[in-house]
Amino acid sequence: MARASKDYFDLPRIVSVILCFFLGPLMGIFARFAEGKIVAGLLRFFFGWNIIWVIDFILLLFTGKILRVVNF
Repeated sequence: MARASKDYFDLPRIVSVILCFFLGPLMGIFARFAEGKIVAGLLRFFFGWNIIWVIDFILLLFTGKILRVVNF
């Protein structure tokens, strides 16, 4: 059996979807900081917390991956 896609803190997909639904803006910011991507986390904190979490939820639901615009 193939391994399930994991994105938020290496959690199973269903847990990631639930966390994104209820805590989406915070989870996106914490995930960027946990990956060591400080610039992406700060940009997400100041500019992208309100809209990008909806995009993250949709992408996580259908593809299993969250949006990564800045990778540093």
